[in-house]
Formats: sequence, structure tokens, C-alpha cells
Amino acid sequence: CPLMISQQDTKAGKTRVLREVFGFEAFRPGQESVVNALLAGLDVLAVMPTGAGKSLCFQIPAVVRGGLTVVVSPLLALMEDQVAALRLAGIAADTINSSKGRDENVAAWGRVVAGETRILYMAPERLMTDRMLGALRRLPVRLIAVDEAHCISRWGPSFRPEYERLSGLRQHFPGVPIAALTATADEGTRKDILERLLAGSAETFVFGFDRPNIRLSVGPKRSVKDELREFLKRRPGESGIVYCLSRKKTEDVAAFLKQHGIRALPYHAGMEKADRLAHQNAFMTEPGLVMVATIAFGMGIDKPDIRFVFHTDLPGSVEAYYQEIGRAGRDGLPAEAHMLYGLEDIAARRRFIESEDAGEERKRREYQRLEALVGICETTGCRRRALLSYFGDRSESCGNCDNCLDPLETIDGTQLGQKVLSAVHRTGERYGAAHIIDVLRGAKTQKVLAAKHDRLPTFGIGGDYKKHEWSSVIRQLVAAGFLRLDIQGFGGLRMGDRGRALLRGKVPFEFRQDTLRRRAGVQSAKKSAAPSKHLSPDQTALFGKLKELRLRLASAREVPAFVIFSDRSLLDMVQRSPKSRTEFAEVYGVGRRKLSEFADEFLAVIQTDSDDLKA
Repeated sequence: CPLMISQQDTKAGKTRVLREVFGFEAFRPGQESVVNALLAGLDVLAVMPTGAGKSLCFQIPAVVRGGLTVVVSPLLALMEDQVAALRLAGIAADTINSSKGRDENVAAWGRVVAGETRILYMAPERLMTDRMLGALRRLPVRLIAVDEAHCISRWGPSFRPEYERLSGLRQHFPGVPIAALTATADEGTRKDILERLLAGSAETFVFGFDRPNIRLSVGPKRSVKDELREFLKRRPGESGIVYCLSRKKTEDVAAFLKQHGIRALPYHAGMEKADRLAHQNAFMTEPGLVMVATIAFGMGIDKPDIRFVFHTDLPGSVEAYYQEIGRAGRDGLPAEAHMLYGLEDIAARRRFIESEDAGEERKRREYQRLEALVGICETTGCRRRALLSYFGDRSESCGNCDNCLDPLETIDGTQLGQKVLSAVHRTGERYGAAHIIDVLRGAKTQKVLAAKHDRLPTFGIGGDYKKHEWSSVIRQLVAAGFLRLDIQGFGGLRMGDRGRALLRGKVPFEFRQDTLRRRAGVQSAKKSAAPSKHLSPDQTALFGKLKELRLRLASAREVPAFVIFSDRSLLDMVQRSPKSRTEFAEVYGVGRRKLSEFADEFLAVIQTDSDDLKA
């Protein structure tokens, strides 16, 4: 590590590390409070928005405190990227994980034992073995950081059983401060993290969840590919992420977009590592590229100008939705998060929950999370207010979601609901939505005729409504609890007490008329032009040249492009146009090590560009 900081001068030490190692002049909101608590030797629970810079909160104390910091991370790819970034910043970092060969892991451990490594990344299952814990107890461990700490909570949205053993860390390392960090944790999950990992108490920091520059919108799912294509046509030249539920769908959607002239690449965990890295680097470097991905993509990506996130399927929870949309608009400029959502999404998510090897209490919590996300999708009020209230944040109507910008009308849908419920009841509460719609519309399908449902009083009573309109009615009846999907009964629709009350006219049903609008954010797109990058044509050309250099350097080192410099750093180079190493040192994200390693090559490109303009 390039700096040796006196532990008696931690205040000056953290500032020097921030500036000289990481190249930042000031902390982002919230970071300094967490750093101060860890430097004081306190346990910390920090809930910070995606993009707020959680990693720096434990990396700076790791340098200042000296000794060894152990970081627990659930994702191998993210560990590799963070280690590469730290090494380029001049911090001795290593990872020991299952993706490496035995010789590599033995060499890394040798550096740890020799005191050469400042930060060691490991997955929880690697850390929490008797052999590893015993070995680490003999070393000067000064700090333990648990990233994605919500994974330890049985009530969290993505519980991982291997994280459970981390509850023994306090026993194994008494007196060593533990930092638990996450972007998404509701009150119940925070309480569980405190009890399991932090002996019931810690300095707790919950920073605001709002990302006001991201416009939120939700549209009914009909033809996913066509709706996505129309969405992208109105955003030419913009970078964005399209999230799909499966690897197959990811490949399929990316191929479809390419066929229609849209520059798109797939990304999922089933791809070869070299292909994933190449696609990631292309996304970081090339303008206007669309990444079609599973949730395997996004963690650790430092690309500030992602202008949109498009969900082709319902995410797994409110927490997952919040984390995924948070990858857009990190530069503070306008961005959009649009989600397509239909009845089949609710059914798919319920099947996932039922198939999970978990106890009934865990499943009950997951159903509550699903209902909360469906509630955000179905709300007629401000979506941002509904989203923030889930995390305990209060908000007025935001003026930057589809419901605020283009309010939906609701009508008394009691009779529509009763027609559906009557068809469900008369067909025996064992058929799915498609069959119920056929009965309502009077379609004489083979299935309808075989079951003699063409003889029912409800046959054909809804012929004046189209299929997608009835689908919207049924979806809203399910979302409101009038109907439920019998997953064990192959997705059949069933009535509960609330549905029977509606059928008898005891309670009303308010129907939201969303069937003729909001196709993939059409309305909101008209009100949002692509944000200005504040660059002249000449500056834009230089920005492209710097990206090309960054890609060459990254490829030579076999690391993602953002590990060399973020887009924000390149933009700062363009706007500052440094002419010397001293001036280059002032660029955002340029620390002492990166100044030494990269200044000359970037300065040469900047100088050549300046000379060409003068010629």
C-alpha cells in the first residue's frame, strides 16, 4: 500500500487515503459517517442506496487501520473486479475462491500470512470453515466487512443459507469491528441482521432511498418484444439494461433486437467468462449499447450514463426491483425505469416461492414481498411514494412517475369482477385465466366444448371486451385479493372470502383502465428527451478516444474497463484537458498509483487531440 497511516491520526489519514489513493476530493453523502464509526472500532450496519459507494466505506478504514481486513462477498465476479480495482489503486488485495486453481489460492494465502495483503475477499462458505477461521485468528485481523448483508437474514429477499454461519463471526473475532452493508433492507431485515451478525446492536445508518432522477413506469405485458422495440426506438443512442428472467430469454431478446438494428448483447452466468468480460467491456466503452441480461449483470458496474432499465419480467421482490433500477442515472441526469407486468408474472413468482426449500414462515414472508411489489405495480397513486414507503421513507407525490405525469382513471368495476368470479365459480375453480376469458367471450374452443362450458349462463356474457382487457381485469382481481392462483393446482383461479363477498355485492371493485395506454413508457418518453452530456462535438470525439485507450488497457490486463477508470473520470479528463501530471492528478478518481501507471498514456491522447484541433 502506498501510504502508511499513523493510527493516531485517523482523521487526517482518511482524508489522505480518499484523495491520494482513490483520487476523490470529498466523500459522497453518508460515507464519512460510516468510515468514522469503523475507525472508532464500532460495529456498523449501513443501508445505502445503490451507487452510493458502499465499498469505500470499508476500504478506507482497511488502509487507515492497517493489518488485515476480511471482506465477505456472495459473488465471485464482483470479488475479482474489486480486487483488480484495488490493486490498480495501489492497495494490496487478494481473493481466495473456488474459481481459482489451487496454486493461485495457495499463493494468495501466502501473501496474506506474510502480511503483504491488506484486504482479503472470500465467499462465506470459504471463510466459515474451521480451518480458515483458525488460521485467520492467528493473523492481525482489524476489520470484517460483510457485503450484501441482507443475505444473512431469513426474512431478507435473497437469503443464502451459507450466510447463516456468519452469525459466529463475533465469537471467533471478539473486539474486531464488523461492518454489515447492503442497499436493500426493510425494517424486519435490518433487525434480523443486527441480531444474527452484530450481537443485537451496532451503529446503524439508513440513508435515504430516493433516486428522484429516475422516472418510474409500469405497463401491461402483451407482446414483450414489440413493446421493448418501440421503447428503444424512442431512445436512440442511449445505453441501458434490459432484464430478463431466464438465460434463454436473454439470448432470444438480444438476438431479436439485433435483427431490428438495435445494438444489443446478452449477459448471463451461463456464458463463458471471456465472453461475459468482452460484453461487459463493450457496454462500458461503446456508446448506445443495450445489455440484455439476467440479474447476474449489474453488481459493481460503475457506468454513470445508463439511461434506462427495462424489466421484461416482474423482479423477485421490492428490494430486487429497487437495486436493479438503481443502476440507471448514477450521473444524476434523467433516467427511466420501465417494467412490463402481467398475470403470468404473479403465477411464475408464486411457483418460485412454492418450489423453494424453505419453511412456511419463510414462504409467508416471500408472499408478503411479492404482494408488496404487485401493490406498487397496481397502485393508481404515486409509484415513488409507494416504493419509498416500503422501506420506511416518506415522500410526497414525486411528479416523475407515470401515475403522477399521466394519472390513471378508475371506474366501478364491480360488475366486471362479478362476471369473472361467476365464470370461475361455475367452471369449478380449477381453470386458468385463458380458459375463463374464452368462456366470458363465448369462444367455442375444443377445451370449452369438451367441458360443456358453452352451456353455462356466463358463456359469452363478456363478448364486448377483448382478450387483453379481460386479462387486465383478472390480473387486478388477483392483485387485489379477490382471486388467487392455485399454484399446486397448475395455476387455476380460485376464490377466497373476499372474492365471494364481491360476487354477492358486499364489497366494490375499482378497475384501473390501463388497457389502451402506457405501452412501454410511450407517454413518459414524450416528456423526456435524452439528457445533454454537456460536451461539444470535439469533446465528444476526445471522450471516444479515451474510451478506446481505456479498453486497450483493460483488455491487456484482463479486467473490466471500469476498473481502469469510470466514465465520470474520463468526462473529467475531457473537461479539464490536463497538460501535465500535476493537472492529471486533479482528475476525479486519479489516485497516486493510477497517476503513476496511466497518466502518460492518457495525457498523450489528450495532447495529440489538442494538436490535431490546432492544426
